[in-house]
Amino acid sequence: MVEPISASAPVAAERAEPRAAPAARRWSQALDRALMTAVEICAAVLLLVEICVLLAGVICRYVLHAPLVWSDELAGMLFLWLSMLGAVLALRRGEHMRMTACVARLSPSRRAFVDTLANSASIAMLGLIMTPAYRYALDQVPILTPAMEISDGWRALALPVGTGLMLVVGLVRLAQVGRRRDIAIALAIAVALGALAVLAAPWFQTLGKANLLIFFVGVVAIGIFSGVPIGFSFALATFGYLSLTTATPLEVMVGRMDEGMSNLILLAVPLFVFLGLLIEMTGMARAMIAFLASLVGHVRGGLSYVLVGAMYLVSGISGSKVADMAAIAPVLFPEMKKRGADEGDLIALLATAGAQSETIPPSIVLITIGSVTGVSISALFTAGLLPGALLAVLLCAVVAWRYRKEDLSGARRTSRREIVRLMLSALPALILPVVIRTAVVEGIATATEVSTIGIVYAAAVGVLVYRQFAWRRLGRMLVSAATLSGAIIFIIGCATAMAWALTQSGFSQDLAALMAKMPGHSYGFLAISIVVFILLGSVLEGIPAIVLFGPLLFPIARAAGINEVHYAIVVVLAMGVGLFSPPFGVGYYSACAISKVDPDAGIRPIVGYMGALLAGLILVAAIPWLSVGFL
Repeated sequence: MVEPISASAPVAAERAEPRAAPAARRWSQALDRALMTAVEICAAVLLLVEICVLLAGVICRYVLHAPLVWSDELAGMLFLWLSMLGAVLALRRGEHMRMTACVARLSPSRRAFVDTLANSASIAMLGLIMTPAYRYALDQVPILTPAMEISDGWRALALPVGTGLMLVVGLVRLAQVGRRRDIAIALAIAVALGALAVLAAPWFQTLGKANLLIFFVGVVAIGIFSGVPIGFSFALATFGYLSLTTATPLEVMVGRMDEGMSNLILLAVPLFVFLGLLIEMTGMARAMIAFLASLVGHVRGGLSYVLVGAMYLVSGISGSKVADMAAIAPVLFPEMKKRGADEGDLIALLATAGAQSETIPPSIVLITIGSVTGVSISALFTAGLLPGALLAVLLCAVVAWRYRKEDLSGARRTSRREIVRLMLSALPALILPVVIRTAVVEGIATATEVSTIGIVYAAAVGVLVYRQFAWRRLGRMLVSAATLSGAIIFIIGCATAMAWALTQSGFSQDLAALMAKMPGHSYGFLAISIVVFILLGSVLEGIPAIVLFGPLLFPIARAAGINEVHYAIVVVLAMGVGLFSPPFGVGYYSACAISKVDPDAGIRPIVGYMGALLAGLILVAAIPWLSVGFL
């Protein structure tokens, strides 16, 4: 006898489902904990070894004048393992870059289903590239490294191992979070789409360049707006395009991912991320902010000026705008609210200050541009300072106008003796950004090498000067740095493979021809580039956008007579504006989350600040001297 099922029966069944298989759930949780503990330990040890190896190389080269010929080679081999293990941790922690603006508007049940579908798409991508990654690693076995003379297969093995670990993590996460009904439907959709794609392969091969729209616009857009991590969306589209429309061996795709992830310049990413965490942990950021507040805290809008100045000073060192904002907002916002500042205005200024400081060295985006386009990183570091300062001045002008009637009855003017004391306290912290930027710009050390110097300096200052060094946090900081950098580097690898596929399809030649026909020649190209990168920055964030389109657009800019350094600064600022612009810019929502402010509160106040940023961006684009005048 079949009893009728009430409308609430499915919900009741879903609530009872975790109890139906407690043993399986406990087993998956135990596996998850053991696996993640092992990966965290390995990632933390690898990052620590990287720091030691690079520091030893710096000391031997510049102090002992006896360079270690194998240090860079060993660092490069370990770096790929660090990146893949970091990507595993990022997947487990949900820290891979993804767009959630559309998914967040769905009802809870629909959002849960879409999340399950997105997770299933990521798992499918990992399963598809697992075999090509293994074959690629086997192909690298006969190749010997020049200095250490060991098989390059040991380095390339990181790709299949990391992919396999991510596959396990994805499956465990799906089993723990997904509902059985959603999993079954997602599996059915995946199988149906896969079968349909295979059957349609002969038809795809007759479409020619129309496949670019299907895979690199359609598949990527559906993946990104459905909440699939950006890197996984890129990889899924590239795999589909190569496997269904070309005869290219899929090991080539893995090779391009390896190429994108193995650039030694990118080793600066985890090192600077760790340096940023050290700056926050040792109290150096707090000391800088306290000194700035003592200078202008008593004037109208004074703490807002401090916020802009602090973002200028610490920006780029951590490698994460989230980390930059998290170091500043908790220190300043309580006092600013006491003075009656509107929380919407605070969040708007924090977000736009994040966009303003995108070109401040040692910006990870600038390092990424240098790695994928060949532009001098020291030149980019020099070029980024003045445009960032210009945008800061324009933001301060808006602050001056908005706070011209601020009540300062509760403000206290800091005495000169106190200012001197705070300056002396902050001096070791203020020296660090100057040392880092000077060392790279003057050619004393590379961006990667100077990061190790900064780490040693920050640790020494924390222990000897500020006496704030929480040894217990060191392990978590290493893991956090590895996780964030793994998410960044994995996107770079996937975007590099996608950019290669686009180039091989002839898209770059078509794009060059189209851009060459733009009216206004160089200024027309700059104008369209600004619009494109603002849109890309709001959806993809800076790093994947620049890795994907940088190799395509920078040669066009060069052919149009635009200085590559100037063009780099313009597109970085444009991406920053997009990244922090509501309603799509994920940077804006990160600022809201850090400040615990409703995103709706900052929509109106941010208009004025964004107007200042756009005005500054237009000035920088129109006056190349602002970027290249000091080169």
